[in-house]
Amino acid sequence: MTGAAEGTESPGRGGVRARFPRELRERAVRLVREHRAEYPSEWAAISSVAGKLGASPETVRHWVRRAQVDAGQRPGTTAEERERIQQLERENRELRRANEILKAASAFFARELDPRLPTR
Repeated sequence: MTGAAEGTESPGRGGVRARFPRELRERAVRLVREHRAEYPSEWAAISSVAGKLGASPETVRHWVRRAQVDAGQRPGTTAEERERIQQLERENRELRRANEILKAASAFFARELDPRLPTR
C-alpha cells in the first residue's frame, strides 16, 4: 500500500492533494479508539495502527488529536472553526482590496471635480 490517493483533496487545505484519503484517516482514528485498551499507552496503539496502515505514528497521532479537538474532548480550534476563520480572512482581504480601490477612485474623481485641487 502506497498511501497515495489519486485525486483526493482535503477540504480544509485549499485543494491541496492529501497523501491519505479522508476515509483512511477516519479509519485510523477509529481503530486507535477501539483498540486503545489493548495497549499499555495511547502511543503504542497509535504506533501499531500506523504500521498497519502505512502511515507514520506521528501522522496518526496528529489525526487522533484533531479528532479529539473536533469531538470536544480536547481544547483547541475545531476543523469547522478553522475553515470559518480562513473564510473570514479571505473575505477581509477582499474587502480591504475593494476599499483601497474605492479610496483611489474617490481621490481621482475629487481631483477631477474640484478645480482648487491640483491635477496630475
